Amino acid sequence: MHAYRTHTCAALDASAVGDTVRLSGWVHRKRDHGGVLFIDLRDHYGITQIVADSDSAALPVLEAIRAESVITIDGVVKARGEGTTNPNLATGEIEVFAQSVTIQSAANELPMPVAGDNEYPEDIRLRYRFVDLRRERIHANIMLRSNVIASLRQRMNAQGFTEFQTPILTASSPEGARDYLVPSRVHPGKFYALPQAPQMFKQLLMVAGFDRYFQIAPCFRDEDARADRSPGEFYQLDFEMSFVTQEDVFQAIEPVLHGLFEQFADWQGKGRQVSALPFRRIPYRESMLKYGNDKPDLRNPILISDVSDHFTGSGFGRFAAIVEAGDVVRAIPAPNTADKSRKFFDDMNGWAQSEGFAGLGYATRKGGEWGGPIAKNHGEDGMARLAETLGLGPDDGIFFAAGKEGQATKLAGLARTRVGESLGLIDPKRFEFCWIVDFPMFEYDEDAKKVDFSHNPFSMPQGEMEALETKDPLDILAYQYDIVCNGIELSSGAIRNHKPEIMYKAFEIAGYSQADVDQNFSGMINAFKCGAPPHGGSAPGIDRMVMLLADEPNIREVITFPMTQKAEDLMMGAPNFATPKQLKELNLRSTAELKKDVDKAVAPSAG
Repeated sequence: MHAYRTHTCAALDASAVGDTVRLSGWVHRKRDHGGVLFIDLRDHYGITQIVADSDSAALPVLEAIRAESVITIDGVVKARGEGTTNPNLATGEIEVFAQSVTIQSAANELPMPVAGDNEYPEDIRLRYRFVDLRRERIHANIMLRSNVIASLRQRMNAQGFTEFQTPILTASSPEGARDYLVPSRVHPGKFYALPQAPQMFKQLLMVAGFDRYFQIAPCFRDEDARADRSPGEFYQLDFEMSFVTQEDVFQAIEPVLHGLFEQFADWQGKGRQVSALPFRRIPYRESMLKYGNDKPDLRNPILISDVSDHFTGSGFGRFAAIVEAGDVVRAIPAPNTADKSRKFFDDMNGWAQSEGFAGLGYATRKGGEWGGPIAKNHGEDGMARLAETLGLGPDDGIFFAAGKEGQATKLAGLARTRVGESLGLIDPKRFEFCWIVDFPMFEYDEDAKKVDFSHNPFSMPQGEMEALETKDPLDILAYQYDIVCNGIELSSGAIRNHKPEIMYKAFEIAGYSQADVDQNFSGMINAFKCGAPPHGGSAPGIDRMVMLLADEPNIREVITFPMTQKAEDLMMGAPNFATPKQLKELNLRSTAELKKDVDKAVAPSAG
């Protein structure tokens, strides 16, 4: 017999009744029924019920052992009595009568129990993550993550992509976030950077003649945490393709994502639906208008409309003045709110103010009758025209976001989400994908008072050189795109600017000289001068995809060893101070040491 087990804790069924078996695992639960002790024995695969009574030599040991101790049981498989089977367990028809027990590792008192679904403070969960990972939900999430990655690899290979690995120690590149720097021991004063993404390398692979690359790529960015963003590091499905248009990229990756989400849509019996192929293509400006952001949740049926024209010279002086000043009024329908009290609408206004906005106007409607100050001042005819424009029913109210276009757009988008959630309009049983396309190539930076890149400086402008030479920079669109699911951006991507002369011109418009480009992006620009194919790609985030599939609100629930929101690893004690020896090897000095030297230098002489 094997030293530790003949079966896993999910392998036994009624066909094994009468067999002598050996199982090993953790003591999950104990139940003492007056001389008869039941133990749920758990391993990675499942749970088997162990039973011991006064006839079992194992009883005294099992009575004394703590939960989460690791034990090995020798025993006989028995059928459970009538009415005591458990259909929720793979082993629910049997139990193992314990004949002997070996304690492999006795557990001390735990910082938190493993059995049950209670929530515990983040610091405890992350400090003792090895215990937290034993809990059923988290354990299942990590297994889902592994299966998702395996499925992605299989699907990418089937699409003709080849997996490559790119460097981890590299040079700093302007990806939009802070780098993590690594000091060089052999090059004093110089630093490597951990890659924010394999962007440069994957493009260079295309220049090198490889046609379809992918990688489950680790990326490192020194940025703050959010519910859908882990601090420090994350993983993405990084891919790049040669001789492709934007549509070719979409057609290559859509079946991968659609197939993946269909494969796991019913994970744990959730029974969800995935939007049909091809995914919707929504221009950036349309998305900003109709949804109030560039990552719309299409499960929400509410659409925002610009109603500025309705208030030009209207009886509602406040909105009329806003429109006459060149600003905008956006309307957010509130469907079937006739049964909502005035408090519902006032609470929405209070919420908007708590978010830092001036407020959220509204008009109520019940049976076709309008209510509220805006409706009263705008007049019956004006409100009727609004209702017709918005396609409102007789019991649909309206919220209004007014002011500078950027602020009104942001408030309208947030309000759309809040109204949709409050009214239960967002279907949790759907995965709705879309592409956001036609991003502007440039934007005007109000702080710097200059034109700058709006998204990705290495994207190909639509119209290429002709557009750069003949169009207003703010009217130029780029071959840039985002893939979005349920309001979460999975990744950005682009058809790359592979022509040096177009790259120089694009950077010139943004205020950078040819010398700036040659100095800051020498590897890329020099490669392009040696012959580069048209190419493009994207990089959907692994963590975010698993978070969606696991139906988790926070990304840390699908990462094995996440850091805190302050980017600390409480379990391993990172980050930590380097020792004087380590600093000396790296030709570094701590700021504390420098302060001591400065203090000594400026200290007054004795006497």
